[in-house]
Amino acid sequence: MQKRAGPLRVALIGYGYVGQTFHGPLIAAEKGLVLQRVASRKEDVVQTHFPHVMVDADPWLCLAADDVDVVVIASPNDTHAPLALAALKAGKHVVVDKPFTLNVETAREVVAQAQHSERVLSVFHNRRWDSDFLSIKGLVEAGAIGEVVHFESHFDRFRPHVRDRWREGAGPGSGVWFDLGPHLIDQALMLFGMPERVSASLGTLRPRALAADWAHVVLEYARRRVVLQASMLVAGGSSRFTVHGMRGSVVKQRADQQEAQLLAGMSPGADGWGHDDEALSLYDGEGHMTQHVAQAGDQRKFYEGFVAAVHGDAPNPVPPLQAVGVMAVLEAALVAARTGHSIAPDVTPDERGAWVSGERYRVGG
Repeated sequence: MQKRAGPLRVALIGYGYVGQTFHGPLIAAEKGLVLQRVASRKEDVVQTHFPHVMVDADPWLCLAADDVDVVVIASPNDTHAPLALAALKAGKHVVVDKPFTLNVETAREVVAQAQHSERVLSVFHNRRWDSDFLSIKGLVEAGAIGEVVHFESHFDRFRPHVRDRWREGAGPGSGVWFDLGPHLIDQALMLFGMPERVSASLGTLRPRALAADWAHVVLEYARRRVVLQASMLVAGGSSRFTVHGMRGSVVKQRADQQEAQLLAGMSPGADGWGHDDEALSLYDGEGHMTQHVAQAGDQRKFYEGFVAAVHGDAPNPVPPLQAVGVMAVLEAALVAARTGHSIAPDVTPDERGAWVSGERYRVGG
């Protein structure tokens, strides 16, 4: 693909929590990108952070703009697919925040449009570059605990009061499984590929909750079980990762700190960015425990990889077929929770093959 002179010009659609906390700072930190436009009704908020950026109240104006090369979609979940399709048809490269779409069928439509338009399409699975996941992944792939038989991943919050926002409303794509589930699924598939079946239970536990705020999902493999847990009612006491293998176990208590750093106003790449000072606890077969220093995280690598992919210099950091696979597992869990049966993910051979070990995108590679 022919390289454009100068940085790629970006339109960011949506400047809510995700656009403001993650995409804005990470785009600004990437020398190969320049934030050109933001679609938001909160012009004053946008220009507090980016005073020289054009602000459009109507996102469709950004999609048609001649001064935009890349559209980043960080709007409510039910708008992801229509905006992505329109941006691709307009000849833009596209980044979609998670969840990719609301279902696997629509995800395939967006991928087909990207192929037809010959544009790079990627999904913002930024948690591939978290310190906790990179540290666990490194020990698992090094064989430190032998063959993994039980992998447990928690993504928990403590928000006992339901807030007035679309993520916690009754609309399509709301609830904790659509919000945090894609992170949990993507990390599990990075390590173990596509499961054979999925079983699930979703719950609405808080008073006046309109959408599921608790999720317990099990990915079933021939010789392994992967437990994915997300809740809005965990004040503490649960580990981010607990992994058991044929030679030992490893536990990572605390989650990656990049989100907290961004909320505190730290610029990506500043001194201490992504640093994790909590060691992992590794237990051998006799119960002896040693500690292993955590790797640093760096979510900047997503946009670094995306720019390289647009220029044809490197693979897409999150290939579209992998994003479709995440949606297939997410959807299988919804069906499993509704029916009470374990469900095989609806994936094609190519979608399953996107997660075969030798073809997976190698984090940090």
